[in-house]
Amino acid sequence: MMKDKKFLIVGLGLLGGSIALGLKKWNHEIYAIDIDPKAIAYGLEHHIIDEGSCETDPELIQRADVIISGLYPTTFINWISDYQHLFHPNTLISDVTGVKGAIVYKIQSFLREDCEFIPAHPMAGKEVSGVQYADPSIFLPANLIITPTHQNTQEAIDFMVEFGKELRFNHICQLTVEEHDEMIGYLSQLTHVIAVSLMNANDSTHLKEYTGDSFRDLTRIAKINENLWTELFLLNKENLIKEIECFVNEVNDFKDALEKEDINKMKQKFITSTQRRKYFDL
Repeated sequence: MMKDKKFLIVGLGLLGGSIALGLKKWNHEIYAIDIDPKAIAYGLEHHIIDEGSCETDPELIQRADVIISGLYPTTFINWISDYQHLFHPNTLISDVTGVKGAIVYKIQSFLREDCEFIPAHPMAGKEVSGVQYADPSIFLPANLIITPTHQNTQEAIDFMVEFGKELRFNHICQLTVEEHDEMIGYLSQLTHVIAVSLMNANDSTHLKEYTGDSFRDLTRIAKINENLWTELFLLNKENLIKEIECFVNEVNDFKDALEKEDINKMKQKFITSTQRRKYFDL
């Protein structure tokens, strides 16, 4: 199913570059478009891509069998709208976007009938950005979430499963668009809010000589792309606000137990958290 496919990466950043490198190992032909000429130059120089352009090159678009978007969500919507007339028939489009509800139905509503958008979300990354940090090994411990709708064919879903296998994702699963956004509000977006809030709660820069692993681990994701994550949070606002409210209630409940020196309640919270965390170590 993947054999002899030509891939176009639109947005050659960390994830786009990592996908390109992973696919190159299987001898796929890889093209890229990115507005940053340095990203394209780096991709060509380091053999991450075969051809690239810092402008929207009609020839590269027309040659692609599969287009993978590494663009910001709203930019992705606009790009598809502006350039879908260049897609050849049966072009398959996918993405790496961290929210789905705000983009999937919109794109599928106006996309040409002879092309198909099969959304996906690689749950992988680093605390750095840019193609110079591209590394396909980030997929080895990661999950690939495919979020098909009733408009998707089984062939497209099967293709994305094979795509995930070639990139050697640890686990490949399917969720509805709504399930994905609810899940991501808790597992990803809330954790970023907590990390950012922890860093902003105290000017801790003078404590760097004394910090331990717990603080470093908890705040690792506080190094954050302010433009991307602001957009992601706003596009999933309802789910994220709900998760923040649940988290604040839990923190306040712990604070209440501490103020009252309710030892049994505190211990039970520790026991519950320990039991639940063990599931992630399996």
